[in-house]
Amino acid sequence: MGEQPIYTTRAHVFQIDPTTKKNWVPASKQAVTVSYFYDSTRNSYRIISVDGTKVIINSTITPNMTFTKTSQKFGQWADSRANTVFGLGFASEQQLTKFAEKFQEVKEQAKLARDKSQEKVETLSNHSQSESGRDTPSTNQASSINGTDDEKISHVGPEAALLQSENERLKSAVEQSNTNAKKWETELQTLRENNARLVDALQESSANVESWKKQLSACKEESDTLRNKIAELEAQCNEANQERQKNAQLTVRVKELEAELQEKEQELENLRKQAEIIPQLMSECESITSKLQAAETRNKELEGRIEGLQLDIDDSRQKQGNMKIELKKLMDVLDGKLDELQEFRQGLSKLGADN
Repeated sequence: MGEQPIYTTRAHVFQIDPTTKKNWVPASKQAVTVSYFYDSTRNSYRIISVDGTKVIINSTITPNMTFTKTSQKFGQWADSRANTVFGLGFASEQQLTKFAEKFQEVKEQAKLARDKSQEKVETLSNHSQSESGRDTPSTNQASSINGTDDEKISHVGPEAALLQSENERLKSAVEQSNTNAKKWETELQTLRENNARLVDALQESSANVESWKKQLSACKEESDTLRNKIAELEAQCNEANQERQKNAQLTVRVKELEAELQEKEQELENLRKQAEIIPQLMSECESITSKLQAAETRNKELEGRIEGLQLDIDDSRQKQGNMKIELKKLMDVLDGKLDELQEFRQGLSKLGADN
């Protein structure tokens, strides 16, 4: 069957910086597919992730591995064979929890597979030892039979050959087991060394977490400061809007004043046109004044005549009746003239006041 995917998710992939062992280096520009694969022929589990044509995670899971949650959406594990630490950033805490649970499940399966493999090796080793103990007496028995009885050789020979081949197979299995044991001891030593390095890296990561917490606190303080500045800027914007409204009102008022100014200018122009008529009115006034002076002179003459008439009254009693009638007529005419003169003076004075 080969390898088959048993669980798939998406996450941002990171690797620890090989030089500093502190900082995370992004292995993918965006979230990529991360899958658990099971190899039925080797009875092994791997985590594989591919970005385009580049394999960014190829980690075989062993019972010694541990997946650690460092935040609500980030987890990591160390791979001693790849000599690195992988980190995954998920979109939600639920995805991280499912991935961690699957890692623990696969880790238990890998442990069971290792235990079964060790039991099989021990069984093969014990079987090879027991078969090697049986090999010598069978050979001696065959040699003794070969020296005494030719009939029995034909019956014992195939069984001894079968045992001989099984013994050789078991010896090769034991040698292979010993070779694998040495290899596993070497890998175990390497794993211990890598585990020590990973512990140091984990401690450094913890220190980095504290540093990141301090940086987060500083960022929060800076965020609060920026929020206060934004509030101040919003207040300033509100004041600016109020100033704009005031400017709009002032603009409307200026337009109204300009309209009023145009009306006043029109009135001034009309007054200028009326002022052009004033010389004509002045000439008419002078003419009326001359007529008034002539009327006053005539009035004085009439008054002199009245005095003369009064002197003549005494002399001409006889003509008094006729003279009274004439005088009365003359006085009526004079009163009318005086009334006209008075009205003319009043009109003249009003005209002068208007000018």
